[in-house]
Order: sequence, then C-alpha cells, then structure tokens
Amino acid sequence: MNEPSYAQRIRLEEIEGFTFGSAEDPEGITGCTVILTGKAGARAGIDIRGGAPASRESALLNPLAANDAVHAVVLSGGSAFGLDAAGGVMRYLEEQGIGFATGEGVVPIVCASCLYDLEIGSAKARPDADMGYRACRQQGAFRSGSHGAGMGATVGKAYGTKYMMKSGIGASAARAGDLQIGAVAAVNALGDVFDPDSGRFLAGLIDPETGIRGFSEEALYRFAADPFAKAGTNTTIGVILTNGDFSKAELTKIAGMAQDGYARCIRPVHTQYDGDAIYALAHPQVSADVSAAGVLAARVMALAVRNAVCSAKSAGGAPCAEDLL
Repeated sequence: MNEPSYAQRIRLEEIEGFTFGSAEDPEGITGCTVILTGKAGARAGIDIRGGAPASRESALLNPLAANDAVHAVVLSGGSAFGLDAAGGVMRYLEEQGIGFATGEGVVPIVCASCLYDLEIGSAKARPDADMGYRACRQQGAFRSGSHGAGMGATVGKAYGTKYMMKSGIGASAARAGDLQIGAVAAVNALGDVFDPDSGRFLAGLIDPETGIRGFSEEALYRFAADPFAKAGTNTTIGVILTNGDFSKAELTKIAGMAQDGYARCIRPVHTQYDGDAIYALAHPQVSADVSAAGVLAARVMALAVRNAVCSAKSAGGAPCAEDLL
C-alpha cells in the first residue's frame, strides 16, 4: 500500500463540512466520538457485515428510505447501552436549530453504532446522553488512540480478556485529484490486527500456550466444534467521509467496498461475534467515479485501522502495540 503520486495523503479535517467531538470516562474506560455534518446534513449510506451490530436509525440509510440527510453519526462504547449517547447529540443539535424541519420544530437525524467495551474498566460505566452532549461541546481536531469510542476498544479476545490487547480509534485521509476520502475506525475486534503494508502483527491475541502472536484464526479452527467466543462482544465501527457527489445507493456501495480495508488488517473479521459496520457520508462537491472512490475508501480505512491500534495506550491491564515494541 505504497502511496502513489495520484493518491496523496491529506488531513482528515481538510474534508469540508464535517466536525469532530469526543468525550470519555477515563476511570470507567469508555467513551464516544461524534461526527457532525452541519446544518444541511450529509447524504449517507451504510454497510453492516458483522453478525452482532448495535445500531440506531440504520434503516433510514436504505437507498429506498425517504431520508436525504444525516446530521450526525455517533460511534460509542458501552455496547447497546451506548446508544443513549445519541440522545445527547440530538439535544445539542436541536439547541442549534439543526434537524429535519417539521411544523413543531426540528428533528435531528442522528445515527449511532456501538462497540462492546464492558469487559475493561467498569461494566457499569457507559456513554449516556450527557456524554454525547459533552462530546458535541468539545469539538476540535480528530483525536486518535485511546479517546472517544476508542477509549475501551480492545482486540484479540478469542481466549478472553486475559490475553487481549488494547486498541483505539484512528483516522486517515487521501485525495485523488479533487476527490477527497477520509476514514475513521474504532477497532474492537475478535481478531488480530496486522499492518496492511508489511503484514506485521500489531495487536491481538498472543497464544497462552506457545507465545505465538496473531493466533486468533488458529483459535477459531481449534474450537470449531466447540464455540468459545461470546457473541456480540466485539465490533469494529467506522465512517467514510467524502466530498464526492454520490447518491445514497452509491454511498452504500462505497461503504461496502471500504469493508475491504477491515479485511486487509483484521483477521478474522466479519464474524458472528463482531458487529462490523461502516457508514459513508458525503458533502457533494465534486463528480467522481464510484468504483475509484470505493477503492480509495478501502485504502484509507485500512490505514485508519492501523492508526487506531498504533496510537492506543495500555489500559485496564491490556497492553498496547507500543508495549510490544
């Protein structure tokens, strides 16, 4: 994944129309990240591949649904409890007069996806409406690592919490001509994470018997006849951001192609034990080919996954990639 001259890296914040906020509970080891899309909202699509998603308002992103704009996407810890954070984001947006106009006032359209981080820190510490509201009030440059939804993210959990490693949230962005594509990923996978360039193990399961790193696939094979992982306790959730003039159907396709970025780094991925999902949001400014956008989306998503684990800090007894170095 060397960077050719026709696809150049940019800062995530260079993609106009999107702002970022995060809030966390360092003691409870959980948090949420909010992507705000401005007064007019953004077109949106979604692709869900994992078998155990926790999400809100995802049906509105069906290309056949009437909704044409999303005003925010929330990525949160707390498992399904974390969906409460979206209520605080709605409150903030309503105060700003942002939302779908009705005769009785605006109704903000806020989508949300959650990851399971109850096994680290306190299981009773969960993002709520107040945390979601606080994240909106704390807008600024995107924060990678152990921040927001990445606060309690972990990877490599096939043998349970004793052998897992700390992960986080990450981002990457690139441009090809006038087309800009960015990615955000909160990585909380059952599987292991590998560098998309070199294939080097970054974070995940270390076999308790042999010390071999990156053993999650072998663990699944070993226990194929005797399921051992807890369904619904892992999830990688992400967002693609673009300035491309794409329809909801095209954004759904781009979100699906961006899942290839997960697959380049996370092994295994999209299992019944994961709730893997990717949103795609657009503030349409430039015309572009949907396939080219999808390929670039997969690339920056893979780099966002790498950034998530490489920028994480150890917490709750779980070591991070930096510790291995």
